[in-house]
Amino acid sequence: MTREQRQQAVALIQQALPELEWTLQSAKIKRLSRDFHWFSPVLNQQLEGKQADAVVRPRDEEELRQLVAACVQQQLPLILRGSATGNYGQLVPLEGGILVEMTALNRICELKNGTVRAQAGIRLAEIEDATRPTGWELRCMPSTFRLASLGGLYCGGFGGIGSINYGPLAAPGNVLSVKVMTVEASPRVLTIPAPQALLLHHAYGSNGIILEVELALAPVHRWIERLDVFDDFADALNYANECLRSPGFVKRQLALLAAPIPAYFSHLKGHYRAGQHAVISVIAEESEGLCAGLVPKHRGENAIRQSGDEARENHASLMEYCWNHTTLHALKIDNTLTYLQTAFNYQHFPEQILQMEQRFAGEVISHIEFLRDNDGNITASGLQLVRYSTEERLNEIMQIFRDNDIKINNPHVFQVEDGKQGIIRPDVVAVKKYIDPDGLLNPGKLRGWALRDQLVLDNNPLSLTDK
Repeated sequence: MTREQRQQAVALIQQALPELEWTLQSAKIKRLSRDFHWFSPVLNQQLEGKQADAVVRPRDEEELRQLVAACVQQQLPLILRGSATGNYGQLVPLEGGILVEMTALNRICELKNGTVRAQAGIRLAEIEDATRPTGWELRCMPSTFRLASLGGLYCGGFGGIGSINYGPLAAPGNVLSVKVMTVEASPRVLTIPAPQALLLHHAYGSNGIILEVELALAPVHRWIERLDVFDDFADALNYANECLRSPGFVKRQLALLAAPIPAYFSHLKGHYRAGQHAVISVIAEESEGLCAGLVPKHRGENAIRQSGDEARENHASLMEYCWNHTTLHALKIDNTLTYLQTAFNYQHFPEQILQMEQRFAGEVISHIEFLRDNDGNITASGLQLVRYSTEERLNEIMQIFRDNDIKINNPHVFQVEDGKQGIIRPDVVAVKKYIDPDGLLNPGKLRGWALRDQLVLDNNPLSLTDK
């Protein structure tokens, strides 16, 4: 479809649905068509100039249904947008079309004892604002929780804060169901239970329009946020590892940040010396006493301590210096940096972390997040900072990690499968064929779609209940 044909289709849809909330100004469309893919110099170049032809913000499911039906009639691409906090160009339109801003679909639909069901456009912090007074909180959330939407986390995220207990979002038991709209001439609304619901997880909104997500929750604790510093990287690693492996030590977040990363945190300067390594932890109030012995045991000292209540009141949580917020803070100081996404071997990750920190001598700077994997193993993931020189050197670095039994989840590619070791999943493609038979959702992001005729696809890949 040419640009002129897309513009004609947009004009026809706008004429048919004038009551929708339209954005047609080119500058606004360009801004709304971007996320944080600029963390990657590779993606920043590849996605330059890509944008939608129009933006629509449906106010309810009925307006969304009308828009979807009109796009199917015109065969115009649809791309879903949450809060645009993703890092891989998930929402950047490769072939134009209409960008659907989902932020008005932001209600909590049901809050029960230990579960919540909410619309895709709601911000994660708003969910916690509602659940905490009832004694529950989110099991896992990104460091962008104040801005990130539930649908964005589901379609483009992984896990984050809380994953040290509950694993990533895709770990069994975290997601209970999703409600999805199909992309057909007469769109249907389907309820998909877990585990089938996970076939739409982290697919960049390419195989279904997520309307609602139902999550299991975690019990609320009175949290303490700490930043402890160490002069030696090995001491910081050993402290973090001992905290991680102490089962009675109740925690929500644990991150290791090698120097000079703490120096990039401009709002925290003055609390520690340049050249020190840091461990950020979020621990239950009743467990903090253990730190009094562990920190000096590993030759460290406390630099910052605050309660979770203080952090929320001041909008100054240390959790917003973890996960990919770390990368954002660093890039504000040094825009020549980029980053990796790595997964260590759970059987010997401390040795791997130390080996890689020593091998790259400042070219790759360790940022380690501790968590459980899908199988419940205690392990570590890396969001290492890289002093970027060339794309070739970046690829060499990633290959060195692979050669040392450290998995790379490549953040410098925009197709779903290429970020996951190049594995094409026929079941994910089958879901797209079932829900989006014309391939209008976020075209170009699911590489397996172009190969669908070569794959053996299940004609009924989901257990579905019509609305």
